[in-house]
Amino acid sequence: MIQQQQQQLIVGAMVFIAVVATGAAFVMLRKAKRSGVQARLDKTGANPASRKQDRNPGDGQKLSGVMGNIGTAVSSGPASATLREQLIQAGYDGPNVPSVYLGTKMVLAVVGVLVALALVAPSSLSSHSKMIAGGGIVVGLFMLPNMVVSSKRKKRCNHIRVYLPHAIDLLEVCASSGMGMDMAWNSVGDEMRQVSPLLADEMVLANLEIRLGAARADAMRHMARRTGADELHSLAAVLVQSERFGTSMSEALTLFAQSMREARSHRAQEAAEKLSVKLMLPMLLFIFPALVLVTAGPAFILLYHALGAH
Repeated sequence: MIQQQQQQLIVGAMVFIAVVATGAAFVMLRKAKRSGVQARLDKTGANPASRKQDRNPGDGQKLSGVMGNIGTAVSSGPASATLREQLIQAGYDGPNVPSVYLGTKMVLAVVGVLVALALVAPSSLSSHSKMIAGGGIVVGLFMLPNMVVSSKRKKRCNHIRVYLPHAIDLLEVCASSGMGMDMAWNSVGDEMRQVSPLLADEMVLANLEIRLGAARADAMRHMARRTGADELHSLAAVLVQSERFGTSMSEALTLFAQSMREARSHRAQEAAEKLSVKLMLPMLLFIFPALVLVTAGPAFILLYHALGAH
């Protein structure tokens, strides 16, 4: 009896630790998320709020620092360019984010081992089942940051793809009215901030790169790499060709926006076509058995009573 109570206490403590560690991972990723403009202001020290936070670091920053130290200790060297690019596409562009990411994965893996030992080891399952269940818990917690980053990347990329045609339309209107490309880009960034702050921040950051001496095509390619939207590569090519060959910028932007809308319509039609196939499994598991039970159930009951009478 005493051993069972001790096991229950241990299991409860391990579950509590797992929940706290998972919540801490989400809090750290939330704290590490900053916009590109905010990151540049923090690096230059032009933001008074950032200097104030540096003087008074909060609990989230301390926890991020601990996870960063763990990630630096377990990593063999600097983070790969692919990992850093994926984190930037997810919206985590701080200099210490890869270390925090790796440290969070390691801590969650250790928590998974403890949870597996507390929940699976005392159970009455076979050794093979215990290994599978414990491995599933450890791998699931270890891959949790990957799933969060992948979800953030898809969400940001889809957001850019939805609002980019509207921004291109505004660029076309500004270019048709005689504004220069730089002025039109700034005006569109200011107007899009009310609708899509994410796209506006990326446009402002691209404009800062251009002011620092980067070519427009390179700045837009960097913007496409940060957001993961391939349409920005095409937009950069369209703008470069228009400037090189002297063609009408407004016509090129109009055709490009129209092609983007057509591509978005095709993606929506493709998703609608896939929906019928995806609905087959839920229908077979939930709707079809209930339909058979409702329609054929009374007939089976009558047949059962008739056979029982005979």
